[in-house]
Amino acid sequence: MASMEDEEKRITEKYTAAAEELEVSPIEEVRLAVPNDDDPSLPVWTFRMWFLGIISVVLLSFMNTFFSYRKQPLTVTMISVQVATLPIGRFMARVLPTRRFRLFGKEFSLNPGPFNVKEHVLISIFANAGSAFGNGAAYALSIVDIIRAFYGRRITFLASWLLIITTQVLGYGWAGIMRKYVVDPAEMWWPATLMQVSLFRTMHEKDSKRMSREKFFLIALLCSFAWAVVPGYLFGTLTAISVVCWIFPRSVTAHQIGSGLKGLGLGSFALDWSTIAGFNGNPLVVPFFAVANIIVGYIVLIYLVIPGSYWGLNLYNAKNFPIFSSKLFTAQGQDYNVTAIVNDKFEIDMQAYQERGRISLSVFFAISYGIGFAGVISTLTHVALFNGREIYQQFKSSQSGKVDVHTRLMRKYKDIPNWWFHGSLVVSFLVALAMCIFLRDEVQMPWWGLFFSAGLALIFTLPISIITATTNQTPGLNIITEYIMGVILPGKPIANVCFKTYGYMSMTQAISFLSDFKLGHYMKVPPRSMFIVQILGTVIAGTVNLVVGWWLLGSIKNICHEELLPTNSPWTCPGDNVFFDASVIWGLVGPKRIFGSLGNYGKLNWFFLIGALGPFIVWLLHRVFPSQKWISFIHIPVILGATGSMPPSSTVNFNSWIIVATIFNYFVFKYRKNWWQRYNYVLAAALDAGLAFMTILLYFALNMEGIGLDWWGQSEHCDLAKCPTAKGIDVGQGCPVF
Repeated sequence: MASMEDEEKRITEKYTAAAEELEVSPIEEVRLAVPNDDDPSLPVWTFRMWFLGIISVVLLSFMNTFFSYRKQPLTVTMISVQVATLPIGRFMARVLPTRRFRLFGKEFSLNPGPFNVKEHVLISIFANAGSAFGNGAAYALSIVDIIRAFYGRRITFLASWLLIITTQVLGYGWAGIMRKYVVDPAEMWWPATLMQVSLFRTMHEKDSKRMSREKFFLIALLCSFAWAVVPGYLFGTLTAISVVCWIFPRSVTAHQIGSGLKGLGLGSFALDWSTIAGFNGNPLVVPFFAVANIIVGYIVLIYLVIPGSYWGLNLYNAKNFPIFSSKLFTAQGQDYNVTAIVNDKFEIDMQAYQERGRISLSVFFAISYGIGFAGVISTLTHVALFNGREIYQQFKSSQSGKVDVHTRLMRKYKDIPNWWFHGSLVVSFLVALAMCIFLRDEVQMPWWGLFFSAGLALIFTLPISIITATTNQTPGLNIITEYIMGVILPGKPIANVCFKTYGYMSMTQAISFLSDFKLGHYMKVPPRSMFIVQILGTVIAGTVNLVVGWWLLGSIKNICHEELLPTNSPWTCPGDNVFFDASVIWGLVGPKRIFGSLGNYGKLNWFFLIGALGPFIVWLLHRVFPSQKWISFIHIPVILGATGSMPPSSTVNFNSWIIVATIFNYFVFKYRKNWWQRYNYVLAAALDAGLAFMTILLYFALNMEGIGLDWWGQSEHCDLAKCPTAKGIDVGQGCPVF
């Protein structure tokens, strides 16, 4: 009898194990990184979560908006919040009273127990809400900036707030529609979330070593905080050390080659974390395979294509303009006076435009647009060729109804009612529609433009979500949306950027929302809690973004106008300068007069074909020479997108970023892996946080009072890099006439 019971038990265990085996994730990376268990008893709706979540979203939004206007902007990401809130959460768990209260008929405690990982996840997502993929301030804030600071026109605070909130929240409606396709299925695994899962698990393991992560974080933060005052105030030259300019102080060519801010940056580097991490993000968190592709793309563009086009071919009369600039010029190299071609209706004045002539671009800016055209198309082609079958099979498998262990565990929690998503979609869309109708004088976009842009976002959200969920690539549609609106409705700059923001940004917000939802899915956070903190966090973040931007625009004289600001003023708004130029190119003047038959740069449209064919050639080589493994590492979209942040980023940003990224993600990772696993992300967060705190302290303590230093060590000393080199071109500004 005993033997029969043992045999039955053995068979039961065998089939139970087999059933569990069928439930595990089909993706190996997920099986290695994500735990297959859950503790539903862990509290998430705690005072600690609300307190730290609200404080974090306010601080993160404030800092990212504050820094976005500066010459070297810094984006403080969710990783910084993850690291910084852990010791604070644990401290609160030690000191808060444990006495229980009754609130709305339910028991409640300020301290329900140890600070747990689910609280931590919600706090981090709360803080990151409204910042699509950690990209800082709300995208629509740039519309407010260019209206007030560049065009010198008026927009009310109400219209600005509605514009920011609706563009941010609209995407959540798309996310709700797509969630069952790209979050619940195991095949939709969202590779980028696994780094966050690993970091959360690592941080919540017991830490018994002498140098705990909290202690290391505090030491690194204090060091970063103390050092930031040197390049940030005392010795500004450290933000861009360009040795070639020092050796040849009177040579225009040497300055063009050596300047890290206005030239090719040969030998230029920085000892300032704001330069290193500005524009390109924190270099400590980027895997080296991506760094290697970025290095290839950067070297090809900056040290082969640009010099050949400028000195060799004199492409598009390149020598009439600076070699490296994102400004708009006349044919004779003078700065283009954009406000002179805008009429009282905030539209293009054709007579004034014809008098001043066509807009010209530096060869760098022109080629950057061409590479942008190629990059968008190449991503779609690359994914179709290299990942198309895999994506199709994964999507097909995801519709089979089978669930993995993570989806099964999440079904223990109450799901989000569909009407929550539909309600947010309908309300945000109706508010945006009312804004387009009743505040059209301020936003320019007609009502049909909102329907069109929303339709584009809805069409592209599902396929691009699937691409992101399976390949970790997110094709950007900003160029496509502004190109379409520029062709349909030229002459209206604000209508163009609003259309781009509703079409491109609402889709990006949806994908960011879905990515965070997958993180919560892996960490077994109740879905309704996720939804509420994301919506609330987005509204808080957008409001803080606008309040800080409105304050800076009103309090800093000549903000965003480098030529009118005091020497070495940081308030140059590099991102908004590029956004403004885009509004002129695609909206005010229109693509037909820039890249079409009435413009100088029609041949750049061939880059669309180059982008489509590039991955196809690599795919063919891979099929013809399957034994050559190195071919598979050629990633055309990454190579083309390597310099996607240029402009507004410059060569000194890339030089410094590449050096630091290579040191930590190749050498340290390879030869000191234990240290890297334990401290790398902690150091990344500490460096960002220390710089942020010191920069804000310097602003309130010294910059607001106009207290500054004026000596040799405050500039790059490459003033001639901005000069053209064509014969007979006289632009003044201290430039020689050849």
